[in-house]
Amino acid sequence: MSQNNVMQFEFTEVERVSEITSNDFQKFYVKPQKPVVIENITKDWPAFEKWNFDYIKKIAGDKIVPLYNNEPVDYSKKVNEPVAKMKMSEYVDLLQQGPCDLRIFLYNLLKQVPELQKDFQYPDLGLKLFKSLPMLFFGGEGSNVFMHYDIDLANILHFHFAGQKQCILVSPEQSKYMYKIPYSVICREDIDFDFPDFDKWPALRHLKPMSAHLKHGEMLYMPEGWWHYMKYLTPGFSVSLRSLAHKPKYLSEAIYNVFIMRNFDNIMRKIKGEKWIQWKDQRAITKTNHLLST
Repeated sequence: MSQNNVMQFEFTEVERVSEITSNDFQKFYVKPQKPVVIENITKDWPAFEKWNFDYIKKIAGDKIVPLYNNEPVDYSKKVNEPVAKMKMSEYVDLLQQGPCDLRIFLYNLLKQVPELQKDFQYPDLGLKLFKSLPMLFFGGEGSNVFMHYDIDLANILHFHFAGQKQCILVSPEQSKYMYKIPYSVICREDIDFDFPDFDKWPALRHLKPMSAHLKHGEMLYMPEGWWHYMKYLTPGFSVSLRSLAHKPKYLSEAIYNVFIMRNFDNIMRKIKGEKWIQWKDQRAITKTNHLLST
């Protein structure tokens, strides 16, 4: 791969506001399905002062947590199957020692440690949030969450703490350029979204991605079905709150994804093994290149 082939996207920065009312959030961001960063939404939460790694280690250090890395999809494993488990205290120590590619992904730590629920509030932004599903995400410096969209196509409120994180967003209307893997919610895992090779992946030239740099206490709103890639610039952790998709087409797709697509994919992995993964990877290229040719 020549140096000239490896470039970076020209990003549009996600709009930022200091504070916002529920009516304005609905009018300017939810209805038009537009991302936004709200900078001071957690300033009155106990979490704003309390949520750091020492506090997490103290209050949840004995909990066994699932860990993930960025190894390619393995046909022998189910979707979102962890690669390892360890005590939270040991994991926090690992994060603070230096760069680490192990992450906690979609973990309901607040259910395991109910005391943490006292530290945050469900914001009044006009969304009916799933109060039983506050999910936490942890990552070390340099780790990243592969480009994907959420299987339930929810509206997501993503709050970040104890560090800095870079988020790349792509609207669902641009999915045709994403080399999407069939029967999944991810794209080709060998695409480097930090330094994309536009010669190898020519459809990426047509993308108009957005970027948001999150700091402690800030919240990113990700609308229904938006692709997102997260990179931890420093060790940090986030909590996501979600609201059911509003658009009928996304709601029906979410039902299909959760109850049909995911189960079908797991069955095919068992039946065809690695051949199934290879077929899906190749199909992502064939379908996208066919689109470009037409």
